[in-house]
Amino acid sequence: QVHLVESGGGVVQAGGSLRLSCTVSGYTIQYYAVGWFRQAPGQERETVTTISRNGHDTYYADSVKGRFTISRDNAKKTVYLQMNALKPADTALYYCAAQRTILTAPLSIQAASYEYWGQGTQVAVSS
Repeated sequence: QVHLVESGGGVVQAGGSLRLSCTVSGYTIQYYAVGWFRQAPGQERETVTTISRNGHDTYYADSVKGRFTISRDNAKKTVYLQMNALKPADTALYYCAAQRTILTAPLSIQAASYEYWGQGTQVAVSS
């Protein structure tokens, strides 16, 4: 069983930065693509960014391009989300999720294709 735990959320002023971490246990992270997703109250879940199992491919939603960076350290079993120039519109509950995949598979950006999910960490950006 794959277990994911997010951390690093908090309250920050607009323009500030946060770094979220997603620590994976229970299996070898190198076999999994990982994504960050978010959901604000009353809104649908949104794909923020995803990264392939070897880190060579990434996807970013248009709303975060140039501000957010996803990275992974398979040795530490951790995936990071560096968030800069935060906006009030970034306020949401942020989840990480993992998808077992093969090395040559295209990177999925669909939340429904990710099998394992963490409990989420709250990010609040004040104006």
